[in-house]
Amino acid sequence: MTLHPVLQDVTARIVERSAEGRAEYLRRIRAAAQTGPARGRLACANLAHGFAASEPTEKQALRGHVKPNLAIVSSYNDMLSAHQPYRDYPETLKKAVIRAGGIAQFAGGVPAMCDGITQGRDGMQLSLYSRDVIAMSTAIALSHDMFDGALMLGVCDKITPGLLIGALSFGHLPTVFVPAGPMTSGLPNSEKAKVRQLYAEGKVGREELLEAEAASYHSAGTCTFYGTANSNQLLMEVLGLHLPGSSFVNPGTPLREALTKAAGRRVTELTRQGGEPTPIGEIVDERAIVNAVVALLASGGSTNHTMHLVAIARAAGITLTWDDMSDLSAVVPLVSRMYPNGEADVNHFHAAGGIAFLVHTLLRAGLLHDDVLTVAGRGLWRYTQEPVLRGDDLTWEEGPKASLDHDVLRPASDPFSADGGLRMLSGPLGRAVIKTSAVKPQHRLVTAPAVVFDDQHDFLEAFGHGHLDGRDFVAVIRYQGPAANGMPELHKLTPALGVLQDRGQKVAIVTDGRMSGASGKVPAAIHVTPEASLGGPLSRVLDGDLITLDADSGRLELHVDPADLQQRPITGRAPQGPEWAGTGRELFAAFRATVGSADTGASVFPGVTAPGQEVRVAQLA
Repeated sequence: MTLHPVLQDVTARIVERSAEGRAEYLRRIRAAAQTGPARGRLACANLAHGFAASEPTEKQALRGHVKPNLAIVSSYNDMLSAHQPYRDYPETLKKAVIRAGGIAQFAGGVPAMCDGITQGRDGMQLSLYSRDVIAMSTAIALSHDMFDGALMLGVCDKITPGLLIGALSFGHLPTVFVPAGPMTSGLPNSEKAKVRQLYAEGKVGREELLEAEAASYHSAGTCTFYGTANSNQLLMEVLGLHLPGSSFVNPGTPLREALTKAAGRRVTELTRQGGEPTPIGEIVDERAIVNAVVALLASGGSTNHTMHLVAIARAAGITLTWDDMSDLSAVVPLVSRMYPNGEADVNHFHAAGGIAFLVHTLLRAGLLHDDVLTVAGRGLWRYTQEPVLRGDDLTWEEGPKASLDHDVLRPASDPFSADGGLRMLSGPLGRAVIKTSAVKPQHRLVTAPAVVFDDQHDFLEAFGHGHLDGRDFVAVIRYQGPAANGMPELHKLTPALGVLQDRGQKVAIVTDGRMSGASGKVPAAIHVTPEASLGGPLSRVLDGDLITLDADSGRLELHVDPADLQQRPITGRAPQGPEWAGTGRELFAAFRATVGSADTGASVFPGVTAPGQEVRVAQLA
């Protein structure tokens, strides 16, 4: 099919904008490539350290200069359901690599924290920062010059983007990402949300709430709603970094184990010694990044990726902007409904046709670049195939060419909506992101007085005391940006706001914090930049100021004379000194001082830092 003209135009301008940075990145990774095993350039003492703990047969292989050595980097821990399945993966992968003619070593672990556990807690203020810590941890794991390729084991919110950013710093290495899959379906997400709202209203107790949550999050595997974790998995597949059809196969199944072994075999083949050299830095190019944005929009994915994809792109020398995403969203149809955008979970999506059908229908509509490199070979059409076990043999066969459930997944010719449900807002308050796919049309325009809070707990206290009852308002939750307190997610506000909206009040939220992939039915202008702690307009908003949030027109208006606003003193502030200590938060002071803005990826890395942030770096030094 002919490429959609907007897809062509957006890709062309990204290529032009990124020309210098991408050329420098490719020069660097190509210079790092070498024809023989990487360890061949190590001095004897260095190499001896690298295999000192290996078994005799492994030592012999590592002493030689023939077999490729693969790094395994894992986010395993046994507390988090999404990462618990990774416990036995290293040994499984090592055996698969050996059978394929290579050798593998566990190179390092990376931290993995759960936003679901830290929601509303101080620990959530480390969540976004953890992405860059994971990227650095990945780079440390790969830093020994022992490796000819890599296997990345990670699933959830900041873990997968962090692993990818770290892997791209070693972009000359072939790298395959290995998913663990979602847990089987439990209590339907709509029922869980209903109990949460009843709890917020005081109509059920903690015991009933805990029972509902435990019935929803009930076993090993990723949470089944379509938040950031499952958005990660879908994007890794459309980026061509997973094996086709591997993202949403449940843990503990024969197919899951077969796909894990296949990942070990495939990465061995992708090394120079394996005969199909395919560096990850060559896979993640401008077309692949555009494909990822399209897939995010078409599936109704997480707003966190308005930051993560920008940071990932920059790690590969590519400059992606919110305007690129907004222009694509205007023409990319929403073809999937998964909770919070619908009733289904990712297991239902997978059964209805999943990623194979999603790629098929978007390719037919001219909304994806087919001519891209992937770990499965050249051509995104390979991701219209599905893995199938025939006895003990794993094969890939043509996936469905029609959706098996039109309530969950539709063709691009008959979508749920004509646009991707992700909009950019702009106005006197700055720029923001809004996810509209779960917001009903009648709730997308709100004009109401501001109610200003500098902490989410103050909002919840006001709600609990009935101070927000019976009136329309726009809740301004400020000092929640990357430089203020790490940009925590503010999901605990959603049930309370949902209660008020259901009572007939017109409500919305405007914040420089995050709401993420579980952003729901209440209109939420999030990631507002410039953020309040850096003197953004939010820092001058007062209770009673009239605000208009118009998701359809893309307006975020503050009905205050600009001259009057500029003369106002800044009110409120981010936590300072001892207020921002405890739960490890004090260790991240340097991150607060150097982190970039949301629209440039909210990263601490040079090249991802926002213009003007260099002053803050210099002051810290």
